[in-house]
Amino acid sequence: MESESVHPGRQQAAAPAPQFTQLLSATRRGARLARLLAVEQLVAWGRPRHGERTDAAALVVAELAANAVLHGRLEGRGFRLGLVGLPGEGLRVEVTDPRGERLPVRSRDGHGLVVVEALAVEWGVRPFPPSGKTVWAEIGGKRTV
Repeated sequence: MESESVHPGRQQAAAPAPQFTQLLSATRRGARLARLLAVEQLVAWGRPRHGERTDAAALVVAELAANAVLHGRLEGRGFRLGLVGLPGEGLRVEVTDPRGERLPVRSRDGHGLVVVEALAVEWGVRPFPPSGKTVWAEIGGKRTV
């Protein structure tokens, strides 16, 4: 019979944040699949299928994936969807495409990333060498100024 010993003063290592990554084709079907896979992954992590944050995540993934297909596509190259669970039920959505020179536009005129700006507490872009970019958005948590 094995027993687990407890050592006072020794901290347990924190569980790693849940992560999901999937490569998808840079097509309308790939963008739709990204949204569906994101929802299924969140449900697998214990989030409610039709919860406010799950719905927000689905919309953000849909927007970022559609942008990757429309503006970040290179022939023969796909895009990558990444999800990372954050503390306090937060979620980081990342979409990577091969067109690093085509950056998203912040706009209030009904174009660009209006949906992402409305639903995310924070979003941005970072290079993905050698030539791509990752557009990310965080859902849940607190907005930083």
